[in-house]
Formats: sequence, C-alpha cells, structure tokens
Amino acid sequence: MLTEVTEGVLVHQSELLANNTVIVVGESGLLVVDPGQTEAEFRALATGIRALGLPVAAGFSTHPHWDHVLWHADLGDAPRYGTARGVAEMEELLAGADWKARVAEHLPEDIADQVPLELFGRITALPAGSAQIPWNGPEVEVVAHPAHSQGHAALFIPDRGVLIAGDMLSDIFPPMLDFGAEDAIGDYLAGLDVLEALAGDVELVVPGHGTVGDAGAFRYRLDLDRACVIAQRDGTTVDDPRITSPKPGWEWVGEAFGPQG
Repeated sequence: MLTEVTEGVLVHQSELLANNTVIVVGESGLLVVDPGQTEAEFRALATGIRALGLPVAAGFSTHPHWDHVLWHADLGDAPRYGTARGVAEMEELLAGADWKARVAEHLPEDIADQVPLELFGRITALPAGSAQIPWNGPEVEVVAHPAHSQGHAALFIPDRGVLIAGDMLSDIFPPMLDFGAEDAIGDYLAGLDVLEALAGDVELVVPGHGTVGDAGAFRYRLDLDRACVIAQRDGTTVDDPRITSPKPGWEWVGEAFGPQG
C-alpha cells in the first residue's frame, strides 16, 4: 500500500524489515527509490504505481546492500541510478560467477526463496559531476557521504523538505557501521555531519527502515545516532530505546549494533 506523506511523495513499507520504498511524483513520470524485497511486494508496488497513472521514469539505490538494489520487470526498464562507488561495488559483485550464492548468504531465511534476483544490482552511475537525479520532476539532490556503507547517499527534495535518508536516522535501528571501512566510526560521524547541514530545511525524514518522522524526529534521531557512535568509539554505554527496549522479536537489533561498554 502506498501512503502519501506529503504532496507528491508516497511511501510503501515492507513487512519483514520495515523497508521504505519512496515514490516521488514528477511531471510525466515517477522516481522510485529503494523498491521492495519480495516478488509479492514488487507486484503490489507495481499495482499501486499503475493506479497513479504515470510510468516509472527513474529509480535510485541509496546504497549497495541487497535490500536496496533490487528491481522487478513490472516496474519497467527506466534507468536506475546510484552513486559511482555504489555502482562499482555492484559491478565487482556481479562479475563473480558465484554472485547469487554470495547474495543468498545475506537474505533472511523467512523470504530467501521469494526475493527476485533477475535484475539485482543493475544500477547506473549518475552522470559525471551530477549531484541531482536526471529526470523530469522536482529537484532531487543526491547527498553522498561515507556512513553505513561505501557508496551510500541520501536524497533531499528541497521543494518538499523531504530527506530520504537511506539506512540512517531510523527509529527502529541504531547506527549500523561499515566495519569493513578503514575508519567506520569516523565515516559515520562525518555522514551525520553532512545530514545535519540540512537540518534547517528538513521537514520530513524517511529512513530506509522504520517510521517517517517530522523535523523534530529528524533532530532527535540525528543526536541519538551520534551518541550511539560516540559510545562505540569511547567504549561507553548509551541509553538508546532501539537497543535497550526493542519491540518483541527485534532483540537482535542490539546485537547487530555491537557491544557496548
């Protein structure tokens, strides 16, 4: 189901990991950001898109993790963009004969046989020097930064005050650091600084997983994420409800965040 969160911006949330797919309405088409996980979700998303009466004009992958680089033929063959680093990560993965087996290692058991991989990772780098999505719609700024994963980016829509945050600023997941990076903590703090620079203009934040928040939620999550990362850096604990009191069945979130103290 698509829910309009503000004029011309709609969100569909998956069941398993509360992934948010974002649809931005343009003059003659739609921008689809980080679409679904399972075959059934893609078909439902395609049905909702058809009801809008506009074709998919472009797609965008916020970062090169399995649940953000999926696509489905029912969404059409519009160009699907990502950062240059994100595209490089996908090209390296797909060049291996065993790439499907490597991806399968990361799929949740509950849905592993339902995830369509035919168009997995088929993304294109933005035009050289471009910091905007090339499409016929409202200006969408690509805010690249090093946090969470190599090739990660948020999208900001100035006319709507909407920040599509990728896998950051969630109300259900604490910061998930890229421990394969040389300076995972420094990278994450730098990424938070990049997003904080938009604070005066953000009216809504859409995380990759979790609940859409207003400007106050954006500020709160930003501060909480920074406190979490600093606690990891300094070997201290932090009073974070996402870790200390997760919803039933989500206790693994704290373990994924890593040890404290």
